[in-house]
Amino acid sequence: MLGYIVKRILLMVPTLLGALTITFVVIQFVPGGPIEQILAEARTAGGGEGGVYRAGRDSDAKQIEELKKLYGFDKPAHVRYVEMLGAFLRFDLGTSFLHNKPVWDLIKEKLPVSISLGLWTFVISYLISLPLGIAKAVREGTRFDALTSLVVLVGFAIPGFVLGVLLIVLFAGGTYLEWFPLRGLTSDDWHELSWPMRIVDYLWHLALPLTCFVIGSFAVTTLLTKNTFVEEMRKQYVLVARAKGLSEKRVLWKHVFRNALIPLVTGFPAAFVGAFFAGSVLIETLFSLDGLGLLGFESVTRRDYPVVLGSLYLFTLIALVVKLVSDVLYVVIDPRVQFGSVGR
Repeated sequence: MLGYIVKRILLMVPTLLGALTITFVVIQFVPGGPIEQILAEARTAGGGEGGVYRAGRDSDAKQIEELKKLYGFDKPAHVRYVEMLGAFLRFDLGTSFLHNKPVWDLIKEKLPVSISLGLWTFVISYLISLPLGIAKAVREGTRFDALTSLVVLVGFAIPGFVLGVLLIVLFAGGTYLEWFPLRGLTSDDWHELSWPMRIVDYLWHLALPLTCFVIGSFAVTTLLTKNTFVEEMRKQYVLVARAKGLSEKRVLWKHVFRNALIPLVTGFPAAFVGAFFAGSVLIETLFSLDGLGLLGFESVTRRDYPVVLGSLYLFTLIALVVKLVSDVLYVVIDPRVQFGSVGR
């Protein structure tokens, strides 16, 4: 087991380097870098011809060279690549070109929104998915199973942003009712409210965007739960337990439940950590929520390379560590699994 963990940790290095290298190389060939973006915005603010930047006419070479030096583009690409890796080894994610802030600070600023959306989506989805999946497995082939499958798949098929537009039109003052707010996680007077009212206000603002996230997220877990339980219920040890005269309830909760939950529990770390970094550009834009999804989209479109590369490094590293934790947890839950014996 220890040898497997060491091998996995060593494999993280080329995986992480590969993701960073490919992204860095692609960035070098993307037209309209951060300097061009800054000069184009300056030109637009200055009221030039159509707001279009033309380097030969609107800015002299000295100004461009100063900007290149300021943002480090006066150095060759391979030098910048090595410096970036050295900074990442120290967990220095750099400074945003666009916001002029450390990337760490930007991520921390956006995390409350993403945590609110992702964590609540995770909790609500599992609270719905596990009982529903078990109920579907027990009633496999019945009308209840068919009807709930239809509802789950229809919800999964509806894009979150389409559902968001519909909810805004119906319940957020779009055309009909104005029951829910449309902007932010809290009201402007949130700090003046009592703590019970703060909680109510917070949940009130989360209701519509959370609905958009949950409707599409619990379908996979529900069907996975059902299929896992059905598979376990067809195994030989279940037939033996029934032949011994054990009640269906005892067979389900004492024998099937423990084994069927193994693949679901091992997925908890990835789902839980992923909840902290969840983000949907369209849903965040619809409900005016400034989270990580919107930050990532803005960074890519406006060529904010430190944010793109820094967040890629951080999230890829977290994903690799969480995957390792999931595998180790699988062995802890099911001692029959022995990674070290594979391939012998």
